Amino acid sequence: MNVESGKLQPGQARCPAESTQDIIARDKVKAPGWVTSESYTYLGSEDIDKTRYTSAEFQEEEFKRVWTRTWQWACREEQIPEVGDYMVYEIGTFSFIITRVTPTEVRAYYNACLHRGTKLRASSSEGSASEFKCSFHGWSWNIDGSCKTILCPWDFPHADPKEYSLPEARVELLAGFVWINMDPDAPTLAEYLGPQAMAHIREWKLEDRYVVLHVGKRIPANWKLNAEAFMEAYHVPDTHPQVSPTNADVNSQYDTYGDHVNRFISTLGVVSPTKTGQYTEQDVLDQCVVGDSSIVTEKPMVPEGGSARQMMADLFRSSFEQATNTDLSHVSDSEILDCFSYTVFPSCFLFPGISLPMVYRFRPSPRDHRESLYEVLFLRPKPKDGSHYEPADPVYIGKNQSFKEAEGMDPGFGGILDQDTDNLILQQEGLEASAKPGLTLGDYQEIRIRHFQAAVDKYMAMEPFVPDWKKLQRR
Repeated sequence: MNVESGKLQPGQARCPAESTQDIIARDKVKAPGWVTSESYTYLGSEDIDKTRYTSAEFQEEEFKRVWTRTWQWACREEQIPEVGDYMVYEIGTFSFIITRVTPTEVRAYYNACLHRGTKLRASSSEGSASEFKCSFHGWSWNIDGSCKTILCPWDFPHADPKEYSLPEARVELLAGFVWINMDPDAPTLAEYLGPQAMAHIREWKLEDRYVVLHVGKRIPANWKLNAEAFMEAYHVPDTHPQVSPTNADVNSQYDTYGDHVNRFISTLGVVSPTKTGQYTEQDVLDQCVVGDSSIVTEKPMVPEGGSARQMMADLFRSSFEQATNTDLSHVSDSEILDCFSYTVFPSCFLFPGISLPMVYRFRPSPRDHRESLYEVLFLRPKPKDGSHYEPADPVYIGKNQSFKEAEGMDPGFGGILDQDTDNLILQQEGLEASAKPGLTLGDYQEIRIRHFQAAVDKYMAMEPFVPDWKKLQRR
């Protein structure tokens, strides 16, 4: 606030209700530092140019400048547990074979034969291999990327097998994910994320979880619109009216960390400030919607003087422990119940909470700037007794299907995802029809979108990255 005038400076205004931290401070099991911290920075109030969503040429340049220089997760480690296991990851027209070469090392090979360019593995394929052999002329590579076979070597005296190892993207392992970056000169993943975000991610121990549900759907909207639809809770009162009675939406907390990470915290088990006084604590408990409500089998009565939030945290803790054979006694009420949404630019959302233990990924269509792939993954803790678990295979539903139709998806949460994605075609078409050249953002509630777009600007200002296959070979 300006002390002399008494007027708020841009970015200082907050919802005139109790704050996220006020709500969390009342919890019985106290939250750790990564939950109670705040890190908001005002980044301006200018409109965002709409052409970055409506221009095919803009997306083509993103493929050359953004996606080639940024860290993105390609798969989970539990999906390639054994040496020789592999999965194909694709972004735009780039394709990579992600394979485990030792128990502790994973590599990412450009998925193309060095003879005449045929893909060594088909899109979306996975499996286990002792070699990667071209189906066209039989050239082959060992899983360590070294050239194994050149058919009729007498005809290729100019192609020394020692000089024909597969080019690689950089790989780092963090939080159970395999992260890749095509730029050999990019910062390390830790530098890219920054010290605050890295500290938060290490606290969550996502490497101790595994995928129990993986659903993908192609959405008729630009990838940035798709991602930005999930960056704020400002839309909840009108897009998800069934959630507002149990979700402190417009008083959610927003934070930014460095250039590539931002988050919001949205507390659950409390009434939206837009509906103050309209619901009792019992109403809130009865209507509470969590991401995996199959865990909770019953909802008791709120005692006099009690709160729905505390009842829900206690109930979900005990129900989840029993259902998943895990110990949550050390986990705070906020971590049990609340929605924590972290964006790792450009494509990853991490939700480290227990009631919403999710990951989102957004990827542009390689040939249509008006379409993108939206993926939702649910994670659960690995069994504490070390018993066997099997990660879920990806399931892709049709463009006209509801998320509720995906096997394993909680119907209530699937309906929420439908509400989110139904808005997107209207937004894509509306931007194309609009006489206004830009998007107007709130200074606080939509700070994650502005922060995200600042990262887009950062990479779009760079020169296109052109892979040099010789420099990307392991020597």
